[in-house]
Amino acid sequence: MKIIRLLLLLTLGATVCVAQKRLVIIDQDGSGPGGSNQMAMLALLQSPQVEVLGITMVTGNAWRDEETLHTLRMLEVTGHAGIPVARGAVFPLIRTEEETRIASALVGKVTWLGAWGEGPTTLEEHGSTVTPITPPNLKAHGPYDIPPLPEGAPQLKPIDEDAVHFLIRQVHAHPHQVTLYAAGPLTNIALAVSIDPEFAALTQGLVVMGGSLNPQTDDPEFATSPRHEFNFWFDPEATHIALRAAWPRIDVTTVDVSIKAPFTQKMLDEISKSSSPTAKYIAAWSQDRYYLWDELTACAWLDPSLITKEEEIYMDVDLSHGPSYGDTLTWNEKVKPVIAVRLVHAQLDLDLPKFQQMFVELMKR
Repeated sequence: MKIIRLLLLLTLGATVCVAQKRLVIIDQDGSGPGGSNQMAMLALLQSPQVEVLGITMVTGNAWRDEETLHTLRMLEVTGHAGIPVARGAVFPLIRTEEETRIASALVGKVTWLGAWGEGPTTLEEHGSTVTPITPPNLKAHGPYDIPPLPEGAPQLKPIDEDAVHFLIRQVHAHPHQVTLYAAGPLTNIALAVSIDPEFAALTQGLVVMGGSLNPQTDDPEFATSPRHEFNFWFDPEATHIALRAAWPRIDVTTVDVSIKAPFTQKMLDEISKSSSPTAKYIAAWSQDRYYLWDELTACAWLDPSLITKEEEIYMDVDLSHGPSYGDTLTWNEKVKPVIAVRLVHAQLDLDLPKFQQMFVELMKR
């Protein structure tokens, strides 16, 4: 009888532990192999306190179909093959590549075009400082062309359900329990909000990598355009729809804080000491040095104490189709528009050593 009671207690304890796991859906532009997009997803996948219900793919840093294959392969080789992956939007709601290239002749170019064809910026380390380096542009390809994957093609397949309906279904299946982690353009999120008016309010909140206020940097991408940020810029109309929805809470990891969190050689060396599948994947494929944009977004959701400074501000995006199309707009209470804008928690500074240690440990698990 005592053994039975003990077994019941252990079963109940295990059930409580499982029930206490935080539920999240990852909405990501999963360029790869390795790099910020894949490492950010791994931060959530590796966390023992989180259950990832699925990953929804959106065009951003690369085209959706190529991103999907990189992500499926990452899940295979890191031991996360059971996570469903759903394909989402291929194109922004309104902005087009042709319009953007024509506009650049009139209003100036942007540094990073994502899927539309510019090479990644990396960081070059000089002692204790890091300097952004932009190599020559990579050759662009069409939205449905898949270049050979250097890490090998996946055996896994995406699910048949599209990303938007997957998002809606999962949120309704777990009302008020799911956080949406959105670290790419917000196209999938905006479509879900537009299809289902209850969608946003049924979540625990929205966590976004995006927006820029006034980053203090010599990085040319932001020094002369302090309100420009790629995820907001790539699909401004989607950003506008998503930011105005009825989320219980919105947390935004801005450029201002992201550029304070570089991926250093020291971090990579430490991760490479581990024999875990995730560490091996990163050691093989995450060789570029750049900011830990999406990784910080993920880790700050896991542990909010990483953020040492935030500002509650009203946030939206410029839809004027002029020189500032896609730039971040913000207001305080006194000057905000009379039409509905949402208050967000904009992250501005972090405990860098704590974040670096946390991220390295997650990758080594």
